Parts: sequence; structure tokens; C-alpha cells
Amino acid sequence: MIALEEIRQISVASPSKIVMLVIDGLGGLPHHKTGKTELETASTPHLDDLARNGICGLSDPVSPGITPGSGPGHLALFGYDPFRFAIGRGVLEALGIGFKLRENDLAARGNFCTIDSQGLIADRRAGRITTDKCAELCELLGQIQLEGVDLFVQPVRDHRFLLVLRGEHLPSEVSDTDPSRTGVTPSVALATKPEAKHTADILNEFIGQAEGILAGHRSANMILLRGFSKLPHIPSMGEIYKLKAVAIARYPMYKGLAKVVGMEILDAKGGIEQELRILADCYSEHDFFFVHVKETDSAGEDGDFTRKVRVIEEVDSALPKLLNLKPDVIIVTGDHSTPALLKGHSWHPVPVLLYSRWCRPDKAEGFSESACVSGGLGRFPAVDIMPLAMANALKLTKFGA
Repeated sequence: MIALEEIRQISVASPSKIVMLVIDGLGGLPHHKTGKTELETASTPHLDDLARNGICGLSDPVSPGITPGSGPGHLALFGYDPFRFAIGRGVLEALGIGFKLRENDLAARGNFCTIDSQGLIADRRAGRITTDKCAELCELLGQIQLEGVDLFVQPVRDHRFLLVLRGEHLPSEVSDTDPSRTGVTPSVALATKPEAKHTADILNEFIGQAEGILAGHRSANMILLRGFSKLPHIPSMGEIYKLKAVAIARYPMYKGLAKVVGMEILDAKGGIEQELRILADCYSEHDFFFVHVKETDSAGEDGDFTRKVRVIEEVDSALPKLLNLKPDVIIVTGDHSTPALLKGHSWHPVPVLLYSRWCRPDKAEGFSESACVSGGLGRFPAVDIMPLAMANALKLTKFGA
């Protein structure tokens, strides 16, 4: 992996265009009845044709064996070492909905969840309540009073909400209260460094009051918090890559990720068809396009193998709208794997497809895990995808003498 400082020295501005299509949670595991993953099950003639004319491989978003969150997974895709540039989920949610964070604000991502009569988590997403219901509950929680702290509770989407604490001395080194599984009690917020004990105490007070307020609600009767974080300082893609980058996404978190690395944000209300129409409309104004598809990940997390297959097929059927623009480089991949069989993110490497006039095609006959495992790119770190895209767009000069 080459350092961003070195990429900055050899990157050049040019008219060539790069499209990065991120199919969230793309990777999967074979279904026990068919022996095929979701991607292998889907009918994807356009992706297969692109793979036959491009080069494929598998990427590790963070490191082999490590299950990544969406934040680290996307940062790696944009070429940022996720260990060096760690960004908390709370900040990403705040930026994604346009909340004006101050330097010392502490932000957290929240889920409304369902606990049973024993206090055990029955559903981490409260049945995916509507955004309108989320807004109603956020208004109730926003009335909580905490000594010495201003409190902001904002709806994000569906069951997700943003919590921001504003006050003096609120270190972010606090453990998540979301245990990331059902059948257990929500965790207590614990300081991971002694100086954050005051922060943890305030958060546990907020959680206790929230539980009392939500007790009468059938599905959303408790909250889970994670990703405690403050605004980071990260060099932009414009600085590093000399790119005029734009993000086309529906979900707030991914807009936040794009914003933190300096992309312009274009909101998409519909699915992939509308996203690609937006891409066509702004095609002359930018040279890097991040297009995000969320529904594959949601289906995987719900354990819905068939729905994930259907979403992949919808992406493939829309692909001609992208191909007609004739981008110089097309990257198709995911930020992590979300096998429906596991109902969550996993450590499995992610299929990667790179197409350009200058790539050296391999012998892949389609786009799938089984094809990518023997592809010409091999298995490599996801942070290397951006340098490969830049090279194939002829946007990198020679390194060294």
C-alpha cells in the first residue's frame, strides 16, 4: 500500500472519468441447496460481460479475517487506511443528515430496538420502524435533561437516530451499548480510558431515562448506541487525487462518509435507476463518481437470500445506463460481505471488478466470488483499489526516477 502523501505527489488532474459502483454487502456464502452465493445465483449478463472484458479479484476491506463496519469498508475503498483514519459512526450519521457538529461535540449512532419481558434484545432494529415513527420517538427523547450537557436527538432513517452531546470535557473513549446480537441485554456504556468515565456516566443516565420513556412502546421500547466519536481531520480526495468527486447515495451514513473525504453530495430518493440518471445529469461536471446501493446489505442482514439476489439483478439491469456514458474506468465492488446465511457483515473477501481500456483482461467468464478468486487482480487490500483506478484512468505519473 502506497501512502497518501506519495499518491498526492504523483496524481494529476485529467478529463478521464472514474465510476465506483459500490453494491453494499456484495459478498455472500453458498446457499446450502444450490452451492451458489447470492451473486452467483443472480442473472447478471451485463456485469458478466464487463468482467469478461475487465479484470477481477477479491479484496480485504480491513485485513484478512477481520469483519469491517461500513465506515472502515468505505474509507478503504476511497484509498484511506481505515486504521490510520478511523471515523466513528456517530460523526458519519451527523454529517449524513447535515447536522452542524462543533469541534467538541460527541456524536453517536443510535438504534431503536425491541427488548422482551426479560430485558433481552429481541430485535436490534425494532422491526425497522418507519422514519416518521423514529422522528416521533426522537422528539420524546430530546426532552431528556442532563446536567451540564446540551442534548440533540435527530432521526436518521427507519430505526436509526443520531445522538449528540454538547458540553465540556466529553472524551469519546466509551464502549458501545449495542452488543450486535439478540438474546442478550443491552450493554452498559463503559469508559475505555479513565478520563472518559464522566462521558460514560452521562450516557448511562440518558439510556436509563430513555428506557423509561419508551417502556410503553411495543416494538421500539429501548435504544442501542455505538460509534461514539468527534469530528476528524482528514485530507480530501481533491487534495490527494486531484479529483472533482461526487457521491450519489440515498442513506445518510454514506453521504457522511463521502462528505468527510470532500465529495460533493447528490441526494437520491429512489433506487439504482434514479441514481444512474443523476449520474448522467452531472457527468460533465465531475471526474469521480461514487454510486452507492444499500439494499443488498439490508437484505443480507435480514437473512433474505432471495431479496439480495433480486437487488443484484436490478443493479445489473440498470447497468446499460452507466455503460452508455463510456467512463474511462468502472469499478464494481462492495464495502464488505454480508452473507444472508450469517445475517450480518462478515470477514469474507469482496468481489472486485475493474474495467478500463488499459486493463489487462484475465480469464474470468463472469462476475462472482468463484470467478474472482482466480482473477488477475488476485486477493489484495481494498485500499489499493483507488490507486488501480487512478492508474487505469492515466491519472498517476511515474514514481521515482
